[in-house]
Amino acid sequence: MSQTPDRREPAQGSTYEVVAIRYGTRETSKVDSYHRYPEYGEPDVKVDMDYFFWVVRGQGRTIVIDTGFDPEVGVRRGRTVTIDPADALARVGVDPAQVDQVVVTHFHYDHIGNVDLFPRSEIVVADRELEFWTGPYATRLLVASPTESNEIRRVQDAARDGRVRVVGEQAGIAPGIDAIRVGGHTPGQLVLTVATEAGQAVIASDALHYYEEYELDRPFAILTDLEEMYRAYDTLRELAEPSGHALVAGHDPAVMTRFPGLSDETAEVAVRIA
Repeated sequence: MSQTPDRREPAQGSTYEVVAIRYGTRETSKVDSYHRYPEYGEPDVKVDMDYFFWVVRGQGRTIVIDTGFDPEVGVRRGRTVTIDPADALARVGVDPAQVDQVVVTHFHYDHIGNVDLFPRSEIVVADRELEFWTGPYATRLLVASPTESNEIRRVQDAARDGRVRVVGEQAGIAPGIDAIRVGGHTPGQLVLTVATEAGQAVIASDALHYYEEYELDRPFAILTDLEEMYRAYDTLRELAEPSGHALVAGHDPAVMTRFPGLSDETAEVAVRIA
């Protein structure tokens, strides 16, 4: 069960640059995006869904939060690849071979698709996430459809090689960076808090696909536990409530307009969370 996380102050000077990288998109609808949407009594409308992963840099380390979808898998699933994730990393000056840690917030295909790009990185996953996706129910259609079995096996291979760190309900990833297990969307869905010079960045990943979920209390369509999804929204409110804390949704195109661009060269690809 998730609970309200403590608000530990980061170690003095432990602040980071946080970059959101947009690498894909698709057109969907509210009926397909929200759990039991017709019950709201509103007409269906088309909406865009963007695909992101995140880079955290500072204190002599580089951390990647999620790894995006494999472009071939994305195309097979009807997604538009706006830039190959490997090329996007190069565009913002990140060499995957030099990344210290990869935090996998959950095991869906669009968050775990390029783990093999990071051959020396420690991979951080939640205990409940790893247990579920390597357990007896992982192949049942209604939970397995957003996953790729070969990608999950890559994490298992990394675990056998000693490169996987398994975390519980709350864990320090590095000074000034915490992972909090909230569940809901998947059994071990993680959110990250990162200290920046402008305040705390709350990387919700798929605990919050669209800001509207948070604002109107409308759960996303894909979930494993409705109560935990509601509780995750409450946790995000607690984390993002203080002035200067930036909440970053996992798939909302508004991320690209809410936050400043990283540079002219990366205007369509990356924004700085501040």
